Amino acid sequence: MAIEKLWVEKYRPKTLDGYVFVDEDQREQVQSWIKNGSIPHILLSGSPGTGKTTLAKMMLNELDVQDHDVLFANGSKEGRKIEWIDKLISFCSTMPFGDFKVVLIDEADYMNKDSVQPALRNLMEDYSDSVRFVLTCNYPHKIIPPLHSRFQGFHIAKTDHTEFTARVATIMVSEKVDFDLDVLDSYVKATYPDLRKCLNLVQQNSLSGTLTNPRESDKGIGDWKLDCVNLFKSGRIRDARKLMCDQAQPEDMEEIFRWMYDNVSLFSNTDEGQDEAIKIIRNGIVNHSMVADAEINLSATLIELAGVS
Repeated sequence: MAIEKLWVEKYRPKTLDGYVFVDEDQREQVQSWIKNGSIPHILLSGSPGTGKTTLAKMMLNELDVQDHDVLFANGSKEGRKIEWIDKLISFCSTMPFGDFKVVLIDEADYMNKDSVQPALRNLMEDYSDSVRFVLTCNYPHKIIPPLHSRFQGFHIAKTDHTEFTARVATIMVSEKVDFDLDVLDSYVKATYPDLRKCLNLVQQNSLSGTLTNPRESDKGIGDWKLDCVNLFKSGRIRDARKLMCDQAQPEDMEEIFRWMYDNVSLFSNTDEGQDEAIKIIRNGIVNHSMVADAEINLSATLIELAGVS
């Protein structure tokens, strides 16, 4: 089976009807913006792969904003240096072809907090009549308060495991890919709530027409979290702990603790056991900010989780 088009793009919703809203009030809010023919400055936040950029592009499509009136940027790249603001000024200072221009900034939480973010605040005020700013971010607390006050916050909640699994399964059925539910579950647990990553992984490992686990020789395709899930499932807790501690980077610890929380069922099948696991994960996060060695703290947390019944 040859890859003709990335499933992430092939199944990306283009209209409001195709977008799955977890919160019905948010659907009504977006519908009202489209009906009025305009949007405010919007800060879209949520976990990676939950559809922030998809929603932003869908709104621009529904509002029929012309390509010439949209500037796409990545905050983790362009937004590092203050010189980038000159490019924004050049774009914002010309008249729009349509009703207004849009500056869409992905990963805005990585923009420089000491220079770029304060400058963006002034830029929004200077061109408020003709330009709208739409920002996406994973960590809204990294956006300075003066910017928060100028945006309408829009947090996109993750779907539950069942809905997430159903979306991936539906796409694979559409692509005529055979799959075992246990193998699919491993991919879901390894990537949840990042639907984009899950679709990329299952597509890359379905080339034969059947979903398989990544081979040992294909670590570039695989994901260490997928290996961890399979180790946890087979009861090899110590091996899973060693793998996590070997692969995890200090800057990724918050994301790893969140991943463990999202997949708390790996540590217990009972409500009581999962409650205990959540408390252990919480303590691990608290200790993370105080310990000198993040790997030791993660290892100790995993040892405690291994004792949950």
